[in-house]
Amino acid sequence: QVALVESGGGLVQAGGSLRLSCEVSGRTWGYYDLAWFRQAPGEEREFVAGFRRTDGTTVYGDSVKGRFTISIDNIKKNLYLQMNSLKPEDTAVYRCAAKVKGLQGLTLGGFYNYWGQGTQVNVSS
Repeated sequence: QVALVESGGGLVQAGGSLRLSCEVSGRTWGYYDLAWFRQAPGEEREFVAGFRRTDGTTVYGDSVKGRFTISIDNIKKNLYLQMNSLKPEDTAVYRCAAKVKGLQGLTLGGFYNYWGQGTQVNVSS
């Protein structure tokens, strides 16, 4: 069983930065791929960034490439999302998620078994 708790959301002006954290609890930290998704009101859930445990690959959604960075801390069992050059269209609830590690489904929410409750990010223009 895995539990995920996000923190670090808030209000920031366009062009600013935020760092989201996701605390991952459970005894099988190394067994899961980890990712960030977001969902804005009236919009579908969108893949933001993911970390594939099998080969250490990081993958980013097209809308955040070059601006966001996903990272993990294996000692603290935390997942992070550094968000730079934020835009108003980045406004959404951001959720971290975990799935059993493998080569498929990193960008697809349906493959994920565990989700955090979400943290709100608001970017003003």
